[in-house]
Amino acid sequence: MVSDHIVTFAYGSNMPTSRIRERCPSATAMGVAELRGYEVRWHKASKDGSGKADIVQSDKPGSSVFGVLYRIALGEKPALDRAEGLGHGYKEVQLTVLLHGQDVSVTAYKATDIDPQLTPYSWYKALAVAGAKQHKLPVAYIEQLEAAPAIEDPDTERHKTNMALVDATAGSTPITASPRRPGVVSSQGMRLHFEPDLDYQQQAIEAVCDLFRGQEINRTEFTVTRAAAGGGQGELGLEENALGIGNRLTLLDDEIVSNLRDIQLRNGLPPSATVSSGDFTVEMETGTGKTYVYLRTIFELNKRFGFTKFMIVVPSVAIKEGVYKTLEITEAHFKSLYSGQPFDYFLYDSSKPGDIRSFATSSTIQIMVVTVGAINKKDVNNLYKPNEKVGGEMPVDLIRATRPVLIVDEPQSVDGGLEGQGKKALDAMHPLCTLRYSATHVDKHNMVYRLDAVDAYERKLVKQIEVASMEVEGGHNKAFVRFLSASNTRGSITAKVELDVQRNGKVRRETVTVQDGDHLEETTGREIYRDVRIGEIRVGGDALLEVKTPGSEEFLRPGQAIGDVDPDGIKRLMIRKTIIEHLEKEKRLAPLGIKVLSLFFIDAVQHYRSYDEDGNPVKGKYALMFEEEYRRAAKLPDFKSLFEGIDLISDAEEVHDGYFSIDKSRRWTDTAENNQANRDNAERAYNLIMKEKEKLLSFDKKLKFIFSHSALKEGWDNPNVFQICTLRDIGTERERRQTIGRGLRLAVKSKGEDKGHRVRGFEINTLTVIATESYEEFAENLQKEIEKDTGIRFGIVEKHQFASIPITKEDGSTAQLGFEESAAIFQHLEAKGYVDAKGQVQDALKTALKSGKVELPEAFQAQHVAIKDILRKLAGKLDIKNAAERVKVNTRAAVLSGDEFRSLWDRIKHKTTYRVQFDNEKLIQDCTKAISEAAPISKARIRIRKAGLSIGQSGVEAKERDKNSSSIVTIEEGDIVLPDVITDLQDRTQLTRRSIVEILRKSNRLADFKRNPQAFIELVGETINRTKRQALVDGIRYQRIGEEAYYAQELFEQEELMGYMKNMVTDTTKSVYEHVVYDSGVERTFAEQLEKNTAVKVFAKLPGWFKVPTPLGSYNPDWAILVEEEGAERLYFVVETKDSLFTDDLRSSEAAKIDCGKAHFRALSEGNDGVRYIKARTVDNIFEGAN
Repeated sequence: MVSDHIVTFAYGSNMPTSRIRERCPSATAMGVAELRGYEVRWHKASKDGSGKADIVQSDKPGSSVFGVLYRIALGEKPALDRAEGLGHGYKEVQLTVLLHGQDVSVTAYKATDIDPQLTPYSWYKALAVAGAKQHKLPVAYIEQLEAAPAIEDPDTERHKTNMALVDATAGSTPITASPRRPGVVSSQGMRLHFEPDLDYQQQAIEAVCDLFRGQEINRTEFTVTRAAAGGGQGELGLEENALGIGNRLTLLDDEIVSNLRDIQLRNGLPPSATVSSGDFTVEMETGTGKTYVYLRTIFELNKRFGFTKFMIVVPSVAIKEGVYKTLEITEAHFKSLYSGQPFDYFLYDSSKPGDIRSFATSSTIQIMVVTVGAINKKDVNNLYKPNEKVGGEMPVDLIRATRPVLIVDEPQSVDGGLEGQGKKALDAMHPLCTLRYSATHVDKHNMVYRLDAVDAYERKLVKQIEVASMEVEGGHNKAFVRFLSASNTRGSITAKVELDVQRNGKVRRETVTVQDGDHLEETTGREIYRDVRIGEIRVGGDALLEVKTPGSEEFLRPGQAIGDVDPDGIKRLMIRKTIIEHLEKEKRLAPLGIKVLSLFFIDAVQHYRSYDEDGNPVKGKYALMFEEEYRRAAKLPDFKSLFEGIDLISDAEEVHDGYFSIDKSRRWTDTAENNQANRDNAERAYNLIMKEKEKLLSFDKKLKFIFSHSALKEGWDNPNVFQICTLRDIGTERERRQTIGRGLRLAVKSKGEDKGHRVRGFEINTLTVIATESYEEFAENLQKEIEKDTGIRFGIVEKHQFASIPITKEDGSTAQLGFEESAAIFQHLEAKGYVDAKGQVQDALKTALKSGKVELPEAFQAQHVAIKDILRKLAGKLDIKNAAERVKVNTRAAVLSGDEFRSLWDRIKHKTTYRVQFDNEKLIQDCTKAISEAAPISKARIRIRKAGLSIGQSGVEAKERDKNSSSIVTIEEGDIVLPDVITDLQDRTQLTRRSIVEILRKSNRLADFKRNPQAFIELVGETINRTKRQALVDGIRYQRIGEEAYYAQELFEQEELMGYMKNMVTDTTKSVYEHVVYDSGVERTFAEQLEKNTAVKVFAKLPGWFKVPTPLGSYNPDWAILVEEEGAERLYFVVETKDSLFTDDLRSSEAAKIDCGKAHFRALSEGNDGVRYIKARTVDNIFEGAN
């Protein structure tokens, strides 16, 4: 095959990239090469009277000429010949040089006109030296070039022109640095290792490449008008054309559809019936190497199909800088994988249209990185304006002619919707295809690969997550309002807010939907919200909530709140917890060579750093809090080993720093990319973040704690971030997912033999998120965010779910089960009631899986295990009762109709009525005593708990690490408005105001009311009501209602008793029922003992319809028992079985009902051989009670 390029060895003034590109725009540096057995001479005779560089063979030991290898399009060979003076004192030769340790055949130019007396001009030698430095030739060789003699050019204009080129070269960076060890990149002593053989990344790459299976290596060519040059022929209006090179697709649509369906089948994805666009989707969870995957895909597409033109389109400056950084640090890695394949990459700059021309004319891989904002505004965009630097054409036309492969990073933020401006701008590039990469796609065009949050977690490709939750307890003494979100549904504007709502005498923080004009006293049922109402609600990107309070109004953004406990106090505790978590991990991981980092996101830069009148930086409150808490933690015995010999004053200042937007005065400023000036500020911050990214991994850099603006989250995803603390309220619905995304990447070793390598396993890779909500709420909200962002439907079986199950064909080959067969399995599951029509897992499937009795089609017998494995992951681990085991419990006729049971029933069957004698003065005394002896009331406090999150296909579960390790910290609430305690307690207890005032005055607890009003009101109200209940019980008197009011024995047969087999003692012979349905382990043991004890003649677990009336509601006793020991009289019992026999261990209402039950059966026993009422845990307690 005839090559479409040549490789030339530049060793003189053509070494600078910009100089050779003036002559040959496609020139791309391949690296530094060595020509052994040669040396440089400056003796080529030039028309200007000076000497130019030449290479001559040398017998000197160790002689070598170093230079730069350039790959140049074959069509530009004539231009190269002219630039090198072929036929005018130079000839073309073929040589062999050493590149990256391998021999490479190259073209070079050797002098034919020689004058040993000549000396180069100083500017000519300076060009050669500048090129050598630009490409990092060996230092000794550069010194050799610099030592060569030179003279000044008498033509001062020529000298000036060429020295300007020297200066430009000195300020630029090479396309390719000197050879490095394959697979690593040096960064301030830290080498990051890239793993080329990760299976999931290979699968993502193959999924895209296989779309073009059957495509031959191909390209398209077109004419590019040469830009007019200043002087010479350009002044006469003459132009020289160049050859443009683009991608070419020869496959038919049907062939791509066929390839696509094969890929989707292989990867277990729903099939695409048609390909309505050239858009293809790859979904990869944050932290799994998405950027690496699409960059490597570029090289594979080039290797297999010859594609060379690629545009990476991103939504923001942050991602643009991140992609460029990744290109820099993976350059040597990719060249080692692809045999030194040259490639060029650049950030699109509208002021440099010449870059577009080079992009179009180069025959090597070209990668343009551009933000969507740079291509979607046609009226003001230079991309759509004719430009002389590209031959009078519009730069966009050159891009279109190349048919670029578009790679869209985070397309949900680029598109602006299916018909959005961003999507239209992408289509306007006339791409060969568009490859879309994200973890959170909105529009999923032709999915070819998916590695979602569940897959990444289950395969341990990212860190596991734990939440250190900080929950406020007893902090409900102000009119609290937190604004969560606003929406406009069918013209109805509403807001979701958090309020402290009172229900059943208790105050709980709840999410409530409100609208303009709502009075929050009515909404919450609390007087503390009197005259607080909702005002204006604004929706959209500038969401706002107005809260009107007496005499003023507050305006809240999503996540902001009023009426909270001391916000700074909470933030201090969050900083303290973050430091403790950090130091605990540092003590464990530093000896393993892993540096631990922590990240704080804050709401305003001034809270970390501000400036005085003279512009000098001043520490903000968060910086001061951090240093105080850091020094405090350093003194704890647990961390003594970390701080031996360290000056805590200076160390506390050196271990933290901030990364924020930077204005033109080099001051930090808040981030908002809403105009060009702010975008420039943000770009300065991102540049700094990216430059520091690898430095932070080194133990040589003391910085460990990073403060950054919440809006800069996209710029932070350092692999060694182990703690993330958001010192602001979580407002948006995607906040949790965005937050944890900054620390999901697996950790990297910072020292040791395997420095730069990733570390695997959850025992090390655990990300701790410090949150101000309970871990249960965090897990629930995170699951909602994952469902919304990714489209994952937890607990849902899809029709294509089983398509990728491997099968063995008759000829022994393997294949996938297929879409039609998968749909058949789904239909079977639906017919069996295992799933509903939408695929939602039903209880029947969960119970069948638990019992191992899942019925599957016989046709798929060989795949039963694989099918069950899939269903087990989707069904989750809910412990449910088996509906199939729920049965009717029949009576045992022999017992029910026997004399013994009739004798027992006659003693307990009668109904009663009751009356209560009430002593008000005694009630006041008892209430006063109970309140004075009640537990002390504390101020508002923070309870800190830690839980691990498990992400599976059934959902997100939170499990507390150690229930005994939670801690409590008291916190100040600030100024509190005291509520009307008398009215509130009157509403809760229905006592008179006089009685309440007397109780409070005599209790001597009013100081507690000032300490925590809401907690005091709840305690006093509950204590009075409990004492009231006991007073009612103490004064209750039962009386039998004649002889005709009773529970008929026939009710046992008329009223159906149902129960689960797993909660029964079966086949009992003494019970009135064939099986005994129990509610607890104590009842099960008790029933078994009754059945075995020979003294027990008959018994009944009393059914729910047998009720005793009480002032506190109906009471259902547990057991009726007849006991007859040999030679003794019959004894009749009603028994209440409880874990504890002590009344104090029971809930007050439960204990009161039991006391009422005792009084009821006492009334039935008066004047006859009645029933005895006792509490028991075992049958032995019955006999103890009888004696």
